[in-house]
Amino acid sequence: MFTGIIEEVGRIARIDQQGENRRIHIEAASVTKELKTGDSCAVSGVCLTALDITPTSFCADLAPETWVRTSFSRITPGARVNLELPLAAHGRLGGHIVQGHVDGVGRLEAFEPIAGGDGYWLHIQIPVEMEKYLVYKGSIAIEGISLTVAKLEGLRCSVAIIPHTVERTNLGTLKPGDPINLEADIVAKYLEKWMLGSRAGHLSPVGSSAELVAKGF
Repeated sequence: MFTGIIEEVGRIARIDQQGENRRIHIEAASVTKELKTGDSCAVSGVCLTALDITPTSFCADLAPETWVRTSFSRITPGARVNLELPLAAHGRLGGHIVQGHVDGVGRLEAFEPIAGGDGYWLHIQIPVEMEKYLVYKGSIAIEGISLTVAKLEGLRCSVAIIPHTVERTNLGTLKPGDPINLEADIVAKYLEKWMLGSRAGHLSPVGSSAELVAKGF
């Protein structure tokens, strides 16, 4: 489990094609101090398994489903990615409960300064299947970052970003039209299941510490 509080921004050093799979090489100086082979690490909101760890880098393997159903499809060497280690049992839940399972990929519409303030508006086009899970002032993970929904206008979601978040994440490197990993609040999905039973809809999780992909229910 993660909290959506980014610990470090890493850099994609290389992407190797291995048949249908891909291996990404990530440069990082902080999270690698605690990683061991097989540990989980959230990479821009996708829970992946850390491999080939060095003091300044680690690798992770991506199944084809993970590649096409996340924002990884846009990354190239040099791209910045948000990194977070799992929450320790004695740690604080500083953001909200984040699993590292991407529920959908949104599109960045605009990233603009807030008039009269020192923050920014992040406007995202959300996929239709996620609309029912978002509520005003509710939580959403965007590229693995725990954020609060400030506005909902149809399939457009807006969040207010403080300068610190821009400085400590990859948000400042994104451009309009870029795909963005989104994860809905798990509480909303459990409530739907309890209320509707077997008739409840579901979102297919993508990415896990064991690289589990959509299960095709």
